[in-house]
Amino acid sequence: MDPIAIASVALVVVILLVLIYLSIRIVNEYDRLVVFRFGRTGPHLIKGPGIVFLIPIVDRPVRVDLREQFIEIPSQTAITRDNAPINIDFLIYWRIADPLKSVVNVAFFAGALQGIATTTLRAVIGDILLDDVLSKRDQINEVLRVKLDEQTERWGGKVTIVEIREIIPPRDIQEAMNRQLSAERTRRAVITESEGTRQSTINVAEGDKQSQILRAEGERQAAILRAEGFSQALERIFQAASGVDEKTMTLQYFEALKNLGATQATKFVIPLEFTEMSRMLGRYVDKSMEGSGSGGAAAARPERSTTAAAQTPDGPSRGSTTPGVQESSRGDWMPGSDRSPG
Repeated sequence: MDPIAIASVALVVVILLVLIYLSIRIVNEYDRLVVFRFGRTGPHLIKGPGIVFLIPIVDRPVRVDLREQFIEIPSQTAITRDNAPINIDFLIYWRIADPLKSVVNVAFFAGALQGIATTTLRAVIGDILLDDVLSKRDQINEVLRVKLDEQTERWGGKVTIVEIREIIPPRDIQEAMNRQLSAERTRRAVITESEGTRQSTINVAEGDKQSQILRAEGERQAAILRAEGFSQALERIFQAASGVDEKTMTLQYFEALKNLGATQATKFVIPLEFTEMSRMLGRYVDKSMEGSGSGGAAAARPERSTTAAAQTPDGPSRGSTTPGVQESSRGDWMPGSDRSPG
């Protein structure tokens, strides 16, 4: 073949391959193609994802990434409402919501977003006090997100998240904050200690109260048991005493007299029962003497009594203090003694 023909065919093939390459695009799922046809574009010229056919030389595609991205805003100095300078750096997460606007309305969306973020930050911080800036980060993040989203809406972007990463106050403010934090911790420690002391005091008082209640209950039960025991003892004594006859009681009186005589006291208080016992003893002696035939002694006793009565007609003989006991000129005697009054 003619070399010129071969070269021509090769040239045509190359041109066809170039035209095919220029007319076919493979668009990813997260990408969109904004096609400019003769310099014009519109919503109908947004292509993708998948295989996209373009008109060579006529169509010029612009690839737009729809994935969420972030911008790191470097540390910015802002002045709060109470004129305190602070340094703030934060992150902005954004994505393209309208590919056509992001290409037509703004040249570089990320740079524009970074610039508008710095000015918006100063405006927002300037309306907030320093204490609120340090304690209300979430609210500041939301305010920044809303304002930036309003600004970037005309550029086809969507601000999804704004996160303040670090807030650095001036050194003197940091020292004051440290002192305040130390004082707050001391206050909490004192409150905690006082609460513990109060609780322990309450617990001790409750324990004392319970112990006193238990002790009083024990004493009451013990008193009841003692009273019951004493009552039972009295009942048994009464049952035993009810079966005692007169002779047994007399023997008991004798035992009492024996105990009284064994002491060193010079004066005795003799109850009425002892005098009754003396009379009973005198009658027992009289009966015994009458039974043994001692008539002289029995006859002499009435004469002595008559003589004593004659000497003191107005009453008992001098020195007689208890019934059944009489005094003679020769001394005292008691009925039942071995010494006769004659």
